[in-house]
Amino acid sequence: MSARRDQLAANLAVVRGRIADACANAGRDASEVRLTVVTKFFGASDVRLLAELGVTDVGENRHQEAEAKAEECADLDLRWHFIGGLQSNKAAAVARYADVVESVDRPKLVAGLDRGAGEHGRDVDVLLQVSLDPPGTAHRAGADPAALEDLADAVEAADHLSLKGLMAVAPLGADPAEAFARLAEVRADVLVRHPSATWLSAGMSGDLEQAVAAGATHVRIGSAVLGTRPQFK
Repeated sequence: MSARRDQLAANLAVVRGRIADACANAGRDASEVRLTVVTKFFGASDVRLLAELGVTDVGENRHQEAEAKAEECADLDLRWHFIGGLQSNKAAAVARYADVVESVDRPKLVAGLDRGAGEHGRDVDVLLQVSLDPPGTAHRAGADPAALEDLADAVEAADHLSLKGLMAVAPLGADPAEAFARLAEVRADVLVRHPSATWLSAGMSGDLEQAVAAGATHVRIGSAVLGTRPQFK
């Protein structure tokens, strides 16, 4: 067994333990939270080791890297999540390999994703990325909560897209517990009109516990599993 495989196995055990503990503290079953390992800047060899270790969901931020890695690992039974900012002119291409697109934050992306999925006879699961930045501040990525209904309706009207829920990132410098509490309120509002949109992707290496406490069904973990990212330009 390689040293890298040992390292990944140990890190996965720690992360899975953190998820189980967070679920226990929140009165939830650990099976309710799915782990997506974010492999940005790490090679296909690590993806293969992760698959050997039971990882089923892999997240990528950049289209070019994601496309190449998904093709190289096409023989593996993995669910590929695109979680980065998405340009509208790349949406159709992303839909050709991504099983889940978590970063839909404006209607312009919907037509491209639907077209790309349809051209390849695929159905793509979609999460709406909502901004948790306080009103009046410059947003990172994500739709304003007030815009979610129109965005949800656009996804549900698409032939090859399935609205699964929401995704969010805690704002830089903010208390993640407070940010995810706001997210839980937004989610409750969305579920009134879209009761099947039950997924909530929130929480990363530093704040997965707060996300699980707020109802996250998916956590996106990179450095806690893979280590410090290589510095590629």
